[in-house]
Amino acid sequence: MILEPQKRISAKALTVWRISGAIKIVISWILAAVAIFFLHIFKGPFWISVLILGIELISTYFIIFLFPSLRWRCWRYDVRDEEIELQEGIFIVKRTLVPMIRVQHVDTVQGPILRKYQLASVIINTAATAHEIPALEESEAEELRRFISNLARVADEDV
Repeated sequence: MILEPQKRISAKALTVWRISGAIKIVISWILAAVAIFFLHIFKGPFWISVLILGIELISTYFIIFLFPSLRWRCWRYDVRDEEIELQEGIFIVKRTLVPMIRVQHVDTVQGPILRKYQLASVIINTAATAHEIPALEESEAEELRRFISNLARVADEDV
């Protein structure tokens, strides 16, 4: 039986993802209000306005409350001597193995919301793609960046 990765990202990721979701929802509500405004100016059917409001209410719940908690619960990672394993996904679970030999460089990234909560994301770059471990504690992200970089250097020297 293949075990799934065991390490989790920070629980503060929930707050960050909820704030990001709230920003998206505010924009969505503004667009919905403009659409409803134009519907009433041009005497559009009332049921369309009710439908738009219903969709906005449901999407508010999903984007701010449900999806961040499901996403946090499903996100896992492990860093081993020869590979990095990532697991993410709510409905479709995606598991990725990144061989250390393929790692070219490792970055940490921090936006304004992540910085406020002392979090950072680790970006693992290979020749073809970039893989992200989101919302780790700053110290953990820095330590992981250095650890992966050292392992990748060792793996490169072994070839």
